[in-house]
Amino acid sequence: MHRPRLPFSRPLPRRRVLLAGVGAAAALLGPPPGTAVAARRPRTAAPLQPYAAYWFPDSLPSGTPGDGIVWRSLADWTPKADRDLPFNTATVPLAERFTPVPANTTARAGQARISALAAFDRTAGNPSQGSATADYYAPTHWAYLDELVFWGGSAGEGLIVAPNAPVVDAAHRNGVPVLGTVFLPPVAYGGQLRWTRDLVRKDAAGRFPLAAKLVAVARAYGFDGWFLNAETEGGDAALAADMRGFLRALRAAGAPHGLRITWYDAMDTSGRVGWQGALDERNQEFFQDAAGPVADTLFVDFRWSARSLADSGRLAEQLGRSRYELWAGVDVESAGWDTVTDWDAIVPTDRDQVVSYGFYRPEWTLSHLPAGRTPGDFHAADDRFWCGEGLDPTRPGGPGGGWRAPAASVADRSAVTALPFATTFNTGHGLRWYDRGTVTSDTPWNRLGLQDRLPPRRWAVRTAGQCPSVTLDFADAWRGGSSLLVRGTLDSPTTVELFPTRLRCGAATVLDLTHRLDPGSGPVTVEVAVARRDAPAPGEPAPYVYLPAGTVEAGEGGWRTVTLRIGGAAGTGTVRALGVRLTGRAGAPVAWRLGGLAVHGAARKPGAPHGLKVTEAATAGGTTALRVTWRRSAGPVRHYELHRHLPDGTRVFLGGTCGTAFHLPGLRRAAREPAALLEVRAVDELFASSAPSRTRHPW
Repeated sequence: MHRPRLPFSRPLPRRRVLLAGVGAAAALLGPPPGTAVAARRPRTAAPLQPYAAYWFPDSLPSGTPGDGIVWRSLADWTPKADRDLPFNTATVPLAERFTPVPANTTARAGQARISALAAFDRTAGNPSQGSATADYYAPTHWAYLDELVFWGGSAGEGLIVAPNAPVVDAAHRNGVPVLGTVFLPPVAYGGQLRWTRDLVRKDAAGRFPLAAKLVAVARAYGFDGWFLNAETEGGDAALAADMRGFLRALRAAGAPHGLRITWYDAMDTSGRVGWQGALDERNQEFFQDAAGPVADTLFVDFRWSARSLADSGRLAEQLGRSRYELWAGVDVESAGWDTVTDWDAIVPTDRDQVVSYGFYRPEWTLSHLPAGRTPGDFHAADDRFWCGEGLDPTRPGGPGGGWRAPAASVADRSAVTALPFATTFNTGHGLRWYDRGTVTSDTPWNRLGLQDRLPPRRWAVRTAGQCPSVTLDFADAWRGGSSLLVRGTLDSPTTVELFPTRLRCGAATVLDLTHRLDPGSGPVTVEVAVARRDAPAPGEPAPYVYLPAGTVEAGEGGWRTVTLRIGGAAGTGTVRALGVRLTGRAGAPVAWRLGGLAVHGAARKPGAPHGLKVTEAATAGGTTALRVTWRRSAGPVRHYELHRHLPDGTRVFLGGTCGTAFHLPGLRRAAREPAALLEVRAVDELFASSAPSRTRHPW
């Protein structure tokens, strides 16, 4: 697989690596074992800071780990001894999804899907619950993904990487499973065959202890399985047989809990590393052997061809498996949408699609941007990557030698299936934190677990006139860090399609719309678009009815919330799509923000959490770090938010999590306050907050 790069360094082209004969590595390249290297950023761990977990299978490297790295053995891991487990545990269940009528005529339902292998940080030093920067990979195009692999692992840090909780919680909210990574690196990158043997070692009873440990980790941390990549050279057929037995044990132990396995095309049945670029007789026994399935999916190495993929699909079907359980690797780390790919070999437009495909390092949409990049810059690039250069999934383009955006080939999915449903268009990172239109923290942040469900079709806009720009914007928000901004000259009524849904509504169901105009905007008349039936055909709009939500006149600043009774105005039944229709006046440019959208029945505040307490404290450099925990609220809870009350009466947002433990870094004493007053509140799906649980930490 493509040679990894250090963060913020120039990547080494994959072709050059292969020609150099050093093999391919499949994770973030860390320092060689026992070698200290000059850090590109401070690596010493902050007091009490929890990080995403990583391990070696059993034996550790010789020498001394680099700064900020802790060498751990998975064989020694137990949940009770894992002091960071409460901070790394995901709690959002995997949502159910449905496939609406495709947004265009080329996207296929029930055929190719997409896996993504994305790196969110280095293996060591990846904060468990987010950090104080908005410059972070915040994926939002979950609608096209079938699987996310939390990419990482290196011989100098650790080979087994568990995803952090915010990534899993955000993915699960949108129905996407997340896999951890098991990486056994090439010798050229510090790989040692003893680590492969450690992984597949049997006990006296013939069992595979580390298979059981991997299942225990996934269950304790709340993610969905493992991506396994064995690329260490020097093995033999006996080791390959042990690896196959290990995979069988892992699958048997994990399947009752819904866990899955993806195997990377590297080790073959001889035990050698020989990337096939195909499913064939040399590697098929790691996918399916005579006794049945061994792995749930196979990631096919990048050296595939049109013929090898066609043959692979046929072989999968001969084995009684779906051809779409094969991911054809597409390496976008270095070139993103300029990556040259034979798309017709994977997703032809004139016949059934051949296999599924997997993106290697789609976080290129962030990393390729220059210094000074903003969250808005990232989302503009990410929208183009997933939906096409025209930023219109109803007309994404496709055939030809250029970039074929996922929206052109893969039908989107939606997890908006039950009431209550609400979104504030929060992307999970931002420059400030807003609460009901007021800034309650001016510190940049990323906490993906707080991300909302966002419109999947960026951007499906229907108008007979000029098409406005539609963006996720960070200059103002109703709640969280962002809002949806529509800007342009609305010289004709313009419908912005937002969500395919399956919302069962009754006579008492209402819709809340929170919106405003930016200063200098012309007036706009707002209607809510509600569809009770699906679009009649791919690429066509849903049959909307339009519910009046009033006119906002120029100069009328401030957020306003309009409540509409959907059942009374449009009849009971299932709402299958939601959007807004905007009409300008006299050609005046419009800048209209949508800060919140909710559909619900009778609502009540969630129950309060209890027992907020400080469990650990550490002071360094004039600041104090705390670890705090609390007891879960009764009833449904979306997430928890933590605030601090200052002596002047100001209430400051500190962060949020879907779990019940949190790390608070960098607290400073305000004036001469005797103690810091902290509180935690439960937040429900409609973003209503509970009464607080409070504690004081003396200075």
